[in-house]
Amino acid sequence: MEKTGDGGARRGSRRSLREGVVDLAGIGVAALVAMESAGTAEIRGIVTGATLFFALILSAIGCLALWWRRRWPVGVALLLAAIIPITEFVGAAVLIAVYTVAANRRWPVTLAVAGLHVVAFVPYSIHRPDPDLGVPGANVLSVALLSVAVAVGGVVRARREKDAVLRERAEVEARLHLDRVRVLERERIAREMHDVLAHRISLVSLHAGALEVRSDLSPEEIARAARTIRVGAHEALEDLREILGVLRAAPDAADGLRPQPGLTDLDRLVAEVRAADTTVEVEDLLPDVALPASVSRTAYRVVQEGLTNARKHAPGARIRVRLDRTPDGELRVRVRNGLAPVGGPVVPGARHGLAGLSERVGLAGGRLEHGVRHTTDGDLVFDLAARLPWPAAGGS
Repeated sequence: MEKTGDGGARRGSRRSLREGVVDLAGIGVAALVAMESAGTAEIRGIVTGATLFFALILSAIGCLALWWRRRWPVGVALLLAAIIPITEFVGAAVLIAVYTVAANRRWPVTLAVAGLHVVAFVPYSIHRPDPDLGVPGANVLSVALLSVAVAVGGVVRARREKDAVLRERAEVEARLHLDRVRVLERERIAREMHDVLAHRISLVSLHAGALEVRSDLSPEEIARAARTIRVGAHEALEDLREILGVLRAAPDAADGLRPQPGLTDLDRLVAEVRAADTTVEVEDLLPDVALPASVSRTAYRVVQEGLTNARKHAPGARIRVRLDRTPDGELRVRVRNGLAPVGGPVVPGARHGLAGLSERVGLAGGRLEHGVRHTTDGDLVFDLAARLPWPAAGGS
């Protein structure tokens, strides 16, 4: 794993091709400056003979040390601080090393290293004063150049830190977005689980209740009811196994769910309910045009929830389903059923169905209303009505 220092200096990591080229270029520039300074010093007679040779050896060591400046920026800078009192030929290497410290370490370390180089250059400037600048001028120039190196390195470090913060923020936002997508997908699956299982289990409960209270059933009727219970329980188990499998898998696996039913499957849904000795009247006044899958699926779920609730809370009551298009150009789905007699058997429920259905209808751009109403005949019924958008392209 790649480790980073305070300012992002990488330790123990491989050098990229670009970094290698930059480092070689830095060594080359430092070496050229060292040779040019050595030639100038020899011409002026400032350094000659064995002293010149020794200074060149030290300069070569200082320039080659730049190869390790990324891994040990402070160490390389300290090595050059030990060489600068002896020879100024490593001046360019010093600037590169101080820049590296500034770009990869915090300000206290950077200022300490830069200050050390300022102090380390003073003995050399006194021992071999520059004939043009003198001791004060040479030291002022040293401070100015080191300040430029520190400033440039600080700007680079600040930019890196800003980029790192922006990159981290983007990663956090991406993770949060992914978490939101997962939560929404799991909520959708939970709604599908409720819609499918509540419908099937309510049918099983009704058939089982009929077997319990009807002692006059023939063996064939008992066998038929038992077969219906077995098939319903098996289908509910298969639906539950499929949905739980999706919940355990990655979010993308939800695409593997079987296609969700729509209004084209309404006849099959009504047939299942009628098979449980429930009277269902359907009035379909919709024009013969195709609806978007999302609208058709939502309308189907409204009818399914209405039928399920009627069987659970008002068993035996007549159910009326009406599908039409409103004058405002909306798809209207209405499910009405009579109320359960006082003391009648009621299948327990979690009372989450209508809340989930309201959310589903809202996500589809519609609205849902439900409650006890008086009919024109004065009867009390439970009325479930949804209005869904009807796309203009599907208009008649």
